Formats: sequence, C-alpha cells, structure tokens
Amino acid sequence: MSDTLTDVAEDRTLRHWTFRGPTRVKTGSEAHKQMFCRMLLETHNPYKPTVIEWPPLPPDALERPCSLPIWDIAVQTEGRASIDVRTYAEQIGDPLLREALMMDADEEARHKRVLSRLIAAYGIEIAPEPPYPAPRDAEWAWMRTGYSECIDSFFAFGLFRSAQQSGYFPEALVETFEPVIQEEARHILFFANWVAWHRRTMPLWRRPWHALRVAAIWTVLIWQRIAIAKNIDAQGVAHDSNFLPESSSVIGEAIEVGELIELCLVENDRRMSGYDARLLRPRLVPSLARFALRFMKPSRRTGRINQGDVGHDMDRR
Repeated sequence: MSDTLTDVAEDRTLRHWTFRGPTRVKTGSEAHKQMFCRMLLETHNPYKPTVIEWPPLPPDALERPCSLPIWDIAVQTEGRASIDVRTYAEQIGDPLLREALMMDADEEARHKRVLSRLIAAYGIEIAPEPPYPAPRDAEWAWMRTGYSECIDSFFAFGLFRSAQQSGYFPEALVETFEPVIQEEARHILFFANWVAWHRRTMPLWRRPWHALRVAAIWTVLIWQRIAIAKNIDAQGVAHDSNFLPESSSVIGEAIEVGELIELCLVENDRRMSGYDARLLRPRLVPSLARFALRFMKPSRRTGRINQGDVGHDMDRR
C-alpha cells in the first residue's frame, strides 16, 4: 500500500481489533456499548486525503473509472451521510457514544473529500452538489444512513473485489482506495451493534413505534434502489444510496448475479473477520443474499470463490 495513505501498522489496526473487557458481553449492556464504540474509535485510520498520491493511469485505464455512473451518487451520499450522522451525534448526551458517532461523521466527510480528490485527479465530470441541510428528524436520518450502508456496502465489497480480480481497476488504484472500503465495514459493524443496543435500552412502550420506523426506512431504501436499477434517476439527481453501481455489469468482467452474490458473501465475511467475535454482525442483507442463492443455478466459478481465493493478499498485511 502507498505510504502516502497509511503505513502497515495503521492498516493492520484498521482491520483487526479485540475488546479488552469481560469475556461475555450481553447485548444492550454497558459493556456492549463500550465494545462497539471502542471498536470504531480504536480502529480509526488517520490518513489525510490531501496527501494521497493518485497513481497516473494510461488512457484505457483512465476511461474505465471516468465512465462509471456512480460518482454523483457517491459524493452526494457521503456529503449527506456526514451531516445526518453529525446531527444525531450532537443530540446524544452519553460522552462515549457521542464521540464514536462524531468519529463516524468525520470519516463520512473524509470519504467525500477522498472522492472529490479522485474526481479532480482524473478529470471526472459530475453534477453540481446540492446543499446538505441538517435533517429535522435526526434519529430517522441516522438510521436511514446506517441501513443504507448495510445494503450498499455488502454489494460494494463484492463489486470492488470483482474489479480488482478482472483488472478493471489497476492494482495501484485499488490499493489506494482500499482503506475507504474497509472503513465502510467498520461503519456497518458499529451501526448493527448500535441498533441492537438501542433497541434493548429503550423503554418497552417505544419499541413498537421504533419497529414501524425501521420498516418504513427499509421500504424507502428498497424503493430507491429499484428506482436506480430502472434508471428512473436519469437526470443524475442522487438519492441516499452509497457506493453501488446501477448494474453489476458496469464494473469488471461479465459476472452472473449468483456469482456476484457469492463473492459479496465471501468478501463481507472476510472484511468482518478481523474484529472481535463478540460484536454482532449485520445479518439481514447476507441472510437475504443466501436465501436468493437457493433459487439460482450454481455459479460456474463457485469452486474458485472461497476464502483461500478471495482477499488473501490483503489479509497478509
């Protein structure tokens, strides 16, 4: 990895973490809160977007990232996410949880700066950014951001790996952008544990209303992704979806849907594997993906998509 982004020790800290607390951690307990907050804070990678040296690309390689229809959505999503998370953090009285949420917001803002500098470095044209006002319902906005990342990061993990395997993105560019993808794994791990902790600690009378809000958020997110998949957003107006191309055929070699799902599952497990096993993992999207695979024909590459084949080079760091 380029030493302008991070060194080997910092990169390992980003990917591996163990909680120095009780052996058993009950969901919703003080120890649980300490664990998922400390995970986010102690695995923070202090790289600075201003010192990233984006590798020069030959014309054919440069054309590939420039042609992707994702940059408007990606930049605007990170800009919106940083405001949404920060607004919610400012309402939290618990010092440790507030600190962790502010770290999350700062990292989302840093992702936007990384994307902006990548776009500038390679001359990618995007639509003007809209304003990002603070949300009226901070908790709703925070949960929408978290669940959105749970969906989109799952697929981004597989698409990013597919682009690397196929050579669609040059290795130097993959290595430079890799920490941003891993940070998304930390964010959804933090969010999944926050959701479980938050549900357990709220009064019983609030739980039905909370469940309805979660169901409404999922409805909104699914509708937005259907709209994007159908190219309804033809004007380039971004909705709240993360780094997720409109079609798996956009990035990398031709890849079957089942093959992509298998790759996403393997990559999701790999990126989560370095963190304390007592932390809850995001389960809904991987479970739905495994359910969908039951109705698909076995991939021609199933035997090659396994833990030994995927990601072994990065796990050696």
